Amino acid sequence: MSMPVQVPTQDLESARCECCGLTEECTSGYVNKVRERHLGRWICGLCAEAVRYEMYRSGWHISIEEAIDRHVGFLERFKAGVAPPPEVASERLIQAVCRLLRRSLDSPRVAVGDRNERTNCELGRSRSCFAALGR
Repeated sequence: MSMPVQVPTQDLESARCECCGLTEECTSGYVNKVRERHLGRWICGLCAEAVRYEMYRSGWHISIEEAIDRHVGFLERFKAGVAPPPEVASERLIQAVCRLLRRSLDSPRVAVGDRNERTNCELGRSRSCFAALGR
């Protein structure tokens, strides 16, 4: 059984993503490697993946700097007007998950052998699984 590696706290530093603002505690070696890959900017893992995808989906070769700028621009536009307030966002998420569950429970199952031929699920349900929530 392997023991988790513990890094001394003096080796950790706080790094803030220059795209989304996420702050992480990382070793200085890791921070330096990330900065080398992203032209001196520290970018969190999620934004790094988004930048990589931006380069891939562009259809032609763009520089990493342009991909980072595109991603930052997208985040700024999103924060400026598209993002709903947190309480509205959580309500929308709950509603979307409920719709997804209802659709998946109501839809007929596809037989494994032939995807063009739809069959009903053997375990049907007689009433909504959400009926008890209103009580």
